[in-house]
Amino acid sequence: MASTRPAPDRSDGSITGLLGQLGQGNREAEARLIAQVYGELRRLARRHMRNERAGHTLQPTALVNEAYLKLLKQTIPWRNRAHFFAVASQVMRQILVDYARAKRSQKRGGDKLHVSLSEEIASPEVHTVDVLELNELLEALEKLDPKLSRLLELHYFGGLSFEEIGFVMGVSSKTVKRWWDRARSWLRTRRGQ
Repeated sequence: MASTRPAPDRSDGSITGLLGQLGQGNREAEARLIAQVYGELRRLARRHMRNERAGHTLQPTALVNEAYLKLLKQTIPWRNRAHFFAVASQVMRQILVDYARAKRSQKRGGDKLHVSLSEEIASPEVHTVDVLELNELLEALEKLDPKLSRLLELHYFGGLSFEEIGFVMGVSSKTVKRWWDRARSWLRTRRGQ
């Protein structure tokens, strides 16, 4: 079900408006955009890195900076704030996966990078899984059901609410909740193997 919300006004100073201005080539909007999104990008980076091993050499600030530079290179039309942060989450995940792969190849399997699968996803206990394992789980789920993989990524990594995910994915929040139950069930089963 597609969203019937009106197209956002892209002339204002909101994040959505600034993204629209940036997409239309207004480079002045970039400075105002970073001022508005930087704090949220830092929270998103901390969420991605919240259970990394002690002494991790990639810091949230570096993750934010690298992700922001990649986001500015995107040529997709930004629909709204939630869309921007959903893509930012994907970019951060890919940076961490690339970083983990590089570290693993240097150490030949040692020094795994870890993230926590929150109790909301897997179980009442906190489970730690390495970034590459988590990426493999999401890729496996994507082959079976891309929408469930996207949902997990948007909610867990992106921190988007069910309502925001529904808007990004063009479905109702009730549908998102139903998919959420299926995604958690699949993840529990897969992790139990």
